[in-house]
This record gives sequence, C-alpha cells and structure tokens, in this order.
Amino acid sequence: MKTQNLTELNEFILMGITDRPELQAPLFGIFLVIYSVSVVGNLGMVILTTVDSRLQTPMYFFLRHLAFTDLGYSTTVGPKMLVNFVVDQNTISYYFCAVQLAFFLVFIVSELFILSAMAYDRYVAICNPLLYPVIMSQRICQLMVAIPYLYSTFVSLLVTVKMFNLPFCGYNVVSHFYCDSLPLLSLLCSNTHEIEIIIMILAGVDLISSLLIVLVSYLLILESILRMNSAEGRHKAFSTCGSHLTVVTVFYGTLIFMYVQPESSHSFDSDKVASIFYTLVIPMLNPLIYSLRNKDVKCALQRVWKKLCNLFS
Repeated sequence: MKTQNLTELNEFILMGITDRPELQAPLFGIFLVIYSVSVVGNLGMVILTTVDSRLQTPMYFFLRHLAFTDLGYSTTVGPKMLVNFVVDQNTISYYFCAVQLAFFLVFIVSELFILSAMAYDRYVAICNPLLYPVIMSQRICQLMVAIPYLYSTFVSLLVTVKMFNLPFCGYNVVSHFYCDSLPLLSLLCSNTHEIEIIIMILAGVDLISSLLIVLVSYLLILESILRMNSAEGRHKAFSTCGSHLTVVTVFYGTLIFMYVQPESSHSFDSDKVASIFYTLVIPMLNPLIYSLRNKDVKCALQRVWKKLCNLFS
C-alpha cells in the first residue's frame, strides 16, 4: 500500500445506472413511476392493516412489517438514484454514504427474517389450526419482528462501522447507484480480508438460515395439504400461501442470483440489474401481489374506499 495514495475523502461519486445521455430522461420517468407506486402501495398497506379491524391477525401484522421494510429500503435507495438522472455528477457525502449503507442493511436483513416469520405463521395456521391463537399470540408475533430488527441493526452497525473505519484510496467513484458494501470494498486501500470474511459469513448465515425456515415450513405445509381429503380444503390452504410464496420466490431468487453466481461471471453490471430488481421492483410488486391475490385485502380496500366516498360526498 502506497502512502501517497491515501487521502481523506469527503464525498463519493455514484456512477448510477447508465452513463448514456439519451437514456437518462426515459429511465428517470420509469423509475419515478416505479418508486411512486412502491411508496403509495406499501404506505397504503401499512395504513390499511393498521386501521381495518378485520385485518388485526398475525398474518396481516407480518404483512404490515413487510410493507414497512419494503418502504424503508426502497426509500433509502430510490430518491438518491432518481437524483442521478437529473444532475451531471451525482455526489454523496462520506457520512451520508455510511448512513445509506447502514439503513439499507437494516431493512434488507429485516425483510429476510420477516418473510421467514410469515412462512412459519402459514405453517402454524395450516398444520396446527386449533393451537394457532396460542402459538401465534400477540406477544410472540411482536418478538418475531423485534428480534430481526435488533439483529439487523447489529449487523448493519458492525459492517458499516468496520468498513468506514478503514482508509479509502483517492479514487472515490462507486460503481453502483447507491452505497453498497461490495462496490465500496473495491475502494479500500487497506487489507480487506477481515471485512470480506465478515460480510460473507453474515450474508451466508442470514440467507441460508432464513431460506431454510421458509423451505421447511412449506415442505410441512405441502405434506399437510396432501393429507387433506377435501379438494376445497386443499384449494383454500394453497390460496392462503399463494401471495407469500410468490413474494418469497421472487425475492430469494434475486438474492441468490446476485450472491451465489460464480466469480468468473460476477460483474457490477449484473449486480446493478439485480439490485434494481430487489430495491425498487420487488417493493413495488409486493403490495400489488397481496392486494390482487388476497380477498381480505381487496375487501378492506373496498370498505375504506366506501368510507372515504361517504366522507367527501
């Protein structure tokens, strides 16, 4: 490491999604619509599952927190990404970059385990319906979201503080549209072996453990459904899992594509595409999936809409 290459950085330059001028305006319009739909959908889901008396069940309690985490990490990334389309050079201050990374990690890690909690909730509802009110009590549900939030905060602070305590080189261009851990690692001047090991272990443990809970829950659900004699009962059981299973498949599929691809085929361009999908597209799709495929949510929306119409008529 050469001493002259070390410098105190005050800001980073985010490369953004593309450097082609003719694509800036169309992409800005597309992502503005995506982000706006995401904000309205997730904020609406949080409000709907809070105010509607018929949605005060464990399933919708977890759905509220899923919408909150979707809203959280899309808002951590989205507005700053949109700025990149309308300015010549998109800079981000050193400390705001650290804050963005920290909040992004909090929300993305929380979402992994909230999806796991939702899978376990569906397992208990289908396989142990008589014990469901006891097992999924309000206190247990609160613990099942509080623990992921506390753990994700610990992971976020560990990675962010560790990374930003290491010296950066003079080159300050981040090959991404937000401050993510992997692009920032390439800008460090010191030995990055320790922080790379920490990130790899944490990412592996979080992804594998949460996915394992989801897979085991759904295998037990499938076994229980296949033992049902009634075709109507099987259909009803499948329908209660459909929305969550769709969300899980899209979310985990994107993360596995991004982090489990071979080193030879790994590139920041493919990371950008995957990141766009799970930071902006998935948060937009989740409330749409739950509102279009879920009868209770559709009925709650209709009730709220009628109340609003009566209020303003």
